[in-house]
Amino acid sequence: MEIPNHGRIEFRAVLFDLNGTLGESGRVGEEVKHLLERLAEKYTVVVLSADTFGTLEEEFKGLPVRIERVSNGVEKAKIAEGYKPYAAVGNGNNDVAMLEGAELAFCVVGPEGASTDALLASDVVVKDVKDAIAMLLNEKKVIATLRG
Repeated sequence: MEIPNHGRIEFRAVLFDLNGTLGESGRVGEEVKHLLERLAEKYTVVVLSADTFGTLEEEFKGLPVRIERVSNGVEKAKIAEGYKPYAAVGNGNNDVAMLEGAELAFCVVGPEGASTDALLASDVVVKDVKDAIAMLLNEKKVIATLRG
């Protein structure tokens, strides 16, 4: 997408953190799952998670989503490199390097909050992951936010 006075942004994959970003306590809402299905029609959708709550496979079973298990932020960033160019959505310190490597980075400040470093590594800040997905589904929303 071309963003006036900002530049061109291109990506093929959208990478998500799970806890605090896509869901809480390892659970993802049905509305978010539906939005991920729609997003997967345009992009490769990837969830990178340490699976703290042990729900990763169960939550995404049957969805057109790739799952990547990671143990820390360094590993998350290394796996993210394999999906370049990508957009990223996260909220925590272990998401910072992934956000910094993204063509377009969203920070979700939801019920679990967000780290300052994740906030500063992002291009767009949203209050809910559904807002980030809606922007990715309608690039005019991204353009309206980032145009110079």
